[in-house]
Amino acid sequence: MAELLHNEMFWAPFLGWVSAQILKTIIHFIVYKKFKSERLIGSGGMPSSHSATVCALMTATAYHYGFSGFEFPMACTFGMIVMYDAINVRQETGKQSIILNLFLNSEEIKKHLQESSKEKWTEIILKEYVGHTPLQVLCGMALGIVIGLLVCL
Repeated sequence: MAELLHNEMFWAPFLGWVSAQILKTIIHFIVYKKFKSERLIGSGGMPSSHSATVCALMTATAYHYGFSGFEFPMACTFGMIVMYDAINVRQETGKQSIILNLFLNSEEIKKHLQESSKEKWTEIILKEYVGHTPLQVLCGMALGIVIGLLVCL
């Protein structure tokens, strides 16, 4: 456990994630004038905690192992997959959730679903805030690089 407490390869991505989540909560409060505790652990929003986490890991990896070994390309590949997923797959999931929530909240649909099913369809609300825009990912990348450098330097 003592080794983990001094392991920059652990702390850089962890602090990248924490800082992104805190910033995300503050930005949400400023924009919507309402504190939402879910923003402290939830996905989606500005900045991307996905990007901040993996970019802090990539930065710490580059600092400790350089660019010529296998470690940085592995961290970089992992980071690219995570950021691609955040922009494309997860953002599309959020768009689909918006449409499905509109559909499920239609009075005609609610009535039909309740008559034809034992489940409580009227209580289902799909999470819409799951993905990131390219700007949110870019800001998360910058935050992760800065956090990675601050942890390692």
